[in-house]
Amino acid sequence: MAKYVLWINLFLLVTTGFAQTSKIQKKDVEGAAKIFDLNFTSNEIDTLLSDVQDNLTIYQEQHRVHLPNSVPLSLWQTVLLPGVSVNKNQHPIAWTQAHGIELPSRKSALAFYTIPQLAELIKTKKISSVQLTQFYIDRIKKYGDTLQCLISLTESIALEQAKQADEEIAHGNYRGILHGIPYGLKDLFAVKGTKTTWGAAPYKEQVIEEDAFVYQQLRQAGAVLVAKFTLGALAMGDYWYGGRTKNPWNLALGSSGSSAGSASATVAGLVPFAIGTETWGSIVSPSTACGALGLRPTFGRVSRTGAMALSYSLDKIGPICRNAEDAAIVFNAIRGTDGLDLSATEAAFNYSNQLNIKKLKIGYAKNYFDKLKDSTANEWKVIQVLQQAGATIVPVVFPEKEFYPFQMMDIIIGAECAAQFDELTRFNVDDELTMQRKGDWPNQFRTARFIPAVEYINAQRHRYLLMQQVNYLFKDFDVIISPSLFSGNQLAITNLTGHPVVSVPNGFDKKTNKPTSISFLGNLFDEATILALAKLYQDVTPWDKMHPELFK
Repeated sequence: MAKYVLWINLFLLVTTGFAQTSKIQKKDVEGAAKIFDLNFTSNEIDTLLSDVQDNLTIYQEQHRVHLPNSVPLSLWQTVLLPGVSVNKNQHPIAWTQAHGIELPSRKSALAFYTIPQLAELIKTKKISSVQLTQFYIDRIKKYGDTLQCLISLTESIALEQAKQADEEIAHGNYRGILHGIPYGLKDLFAVKGTKTTWGAAPYKEQVIEEDAFVYQQLRQAGAVLVAKFTLGALAMGDYWYGGRTKNPWNLALGSSGSSAGSASATVAGLVPFAIGTETWGSIVSPSTACGALGLRPTFGRVSRTGAMALSYSLDKIGPICRNAEDAAIVFNAIRGTDGLDLSATEAAFNYSNQLNIKKLKIGYAKNYFDKLKDSTANEWKVIQVLQQAGATIVPVVFPEKEFYPFQMMDIIIGAECAAQFDELTRFNVDDELTMQRKGDWPNQFRTARFIPAVEYINAQRHRYLLMQQVNYLFKDFDVIISPSLFSGNQLAITNLTGHPVVSVPNGFDKKTNKPTSISFLGNLFDEATILALAKLYQDVTPWDKMHPELFK
């Protein structure tokens, strides 16, 4: 990071004293016009040429002013379209009570207890928060290198927070079900006194003296931060500056990304839960690959203050857990806004672990299911299980051509991500990033420089229509079930519209023995329903109770 800042300062020093002498020529405009799908006459180019040259001067002046990653746009994305209502009437939530829980005879089994079970052990003083925290710290030390999932072990912070939790509980000040429970953060959240590396070599010594909103929320709930986990460099994939995060079911495979470490560590029982983020699949994909349950909430449900910005109109924060009620507990703690992220919205979360499935209006995305080659695929089995539990499930076409006539996500995410890391490209610091393939950020950031502002703006206008269309589709459903990955553009569409999804483990692939998952899509701000349905599904299936043999 120090070298990166030095390069910026040298560039500013040089460009302040010396203006660039090369001018844009007529042939340059002719070539650029082809890239942007434009056709100008010779006379039109002669007329506009001096204005383009003047604009270049403005760009050069703008480039001399450093923009930290934390500076947001003045235009804020929102899911609050006309007709979208927000319920702010919060009811008390009755979490599952795990009465009579005892410490296991085989200590390692404690790693896979649910949050209610761990909370009961702490409340009944069968284990202290310090003891539980030390247990998970020991597991991280034992398995962190094996999984390549760890960036920072926050041992001193954790033990201090655990000691405080024990003291508060001893004095009758019980904050709630997360009090004294250890967890981990994806290492793009700032925490004072820790490195925040973003998984990328240029930032591996970066320290941001700020506490992210999500960390503050969990701190207020009494949870204990034990680690900051890996992410693919700058939130892409599972390759980071220290290697590749491993899949706990098969160490020869990666854990997918970009919430790579959060998913891998949670499934391996290194923490009860971890926090991830998603821009275009970064919770759903590693949760699917590793067999975790991942909740990508409605866009704007959790303030992103203190989190690395990748794409201001797409970034979302959510929990990665092993079961649905754990995810509901964590989400309830982190949701909300501090008034600093103007895309964030306060809304009620009225979760109940008692669901009358017969009253739910459930559809399944028939056009995506029909793409599955195997009629006995795990996705179809989910439909059967829910029908046996009393659900009525009807086919629905999730319209692709009508809703999503072109890959607007490529334009939107490309322009926004490249803007956030403009200086990496401009000063060639992107050469320090570990991965340099065609699909990796260095090339993607360069490619995005050829997206015209007009095309980006018009893509956002098409996105507005998409948001309206998907909202209209959901008016007849509480839940729409879809394959999680590789079935079409559902993942891109719902990330663009901001609709919530919970990715739920639903078995293993018969050929590869890799975990598979199903996605429950919900209405805006209705995480409660999809999580309740996920809990019901997990109550009648064994997948959340199966754990990788190496880490038992």
